[in-house]
Amino acid sequence: VSSSGIQALASQWAADLDSWALPQEILDQAPEVPWQHPVAMFTVAPPHTPIPDSLSHQRAREVLEPGGSVLDVGSGGGRASMAITPPAGTLTAVDHQQEMLDEFHKAAEARGTIAHSYLGDWPHVAALVPEADVVVCHHVAYNVADIVPFLQALNAHARKRVVMEVPMSHPMSNFNDLWKKFWNLDRPILPTPYQLQDICLALGFGAVLDIWEDRTWGARVDLPEEERIRRARVRLCLTQDRDAELAAALLAEKDAKPRSIATIWWDVK
Repeated sequence: VSSSGIQALASQWAADLDSWALPQEILDQAPEVPWQHPVAMFTVAPPHTPIPDSLSHQRAREVLEPGGSVLDVGSGGGRASMAITPPAGTLTAVDHQQEMLDEFHKAAEARGTIAHSYLGDWPHVAALVPEADVVVCHHVAYNVADIVPFLQALNAHARKRVVMEVPMSHPMSNFNDLWKKFWNLDRPILPTPYQLQDICLALGFGAVLDIWEDRTWGARVDLPEEERIRRARVRLCLTQDRDAELAAALLAEKDAKPRSIATIWWDVK
């Protein structure tokens, strides 16, 4: 694919992500910033509670030698890398929140695993980060507008394989009905993992896309009802006086249903 072809795919990806921006008039009256990533949502259970296996974990694990190395980009608390430890013996995490990296180190220590971390955004810190046998990157791509250098840096850091995981629809799409209900706002449906795969293929990566159902989605973190309502209220830019209405809507939504997930993976040439 020509560089102009790659640029066209990448520009479409960026434009589709940009279409998720909220109207300024809604943001202006929001009591809190709606885009928050609370650390509690990304912590990993202690070692005696196994992380449910998944296609993404299998794809990473099947090329790891005992004691092999894993780089977890956009690691959060390290779920993607802890799930494949063992066989992984050395883990490296990159995240832009120090609190997430602190959780990552706690989880690695609990498993007796060697762990390193780098604070910052990928690929800006990539030059500082060592290569690994396998690079994993779960639930990050929909936050990355400038996708080409991001993907190129993932590929350059993997000795064997890159494994990405993203939901089949944008992570905020489970709020689409609620945006319509409370704000009469229609939300986008793009981008999709197929677009991400197309960009990988255009870059010369032999990316395979596998789809599976994550039955643990929404049940990974057991939140008290008040906290679920509070988080939905913040996300939807609502005020506290709408809580009763929101609670009823959330009950109707039942947001813990299984989610369709795409695993995009390729072997490094």
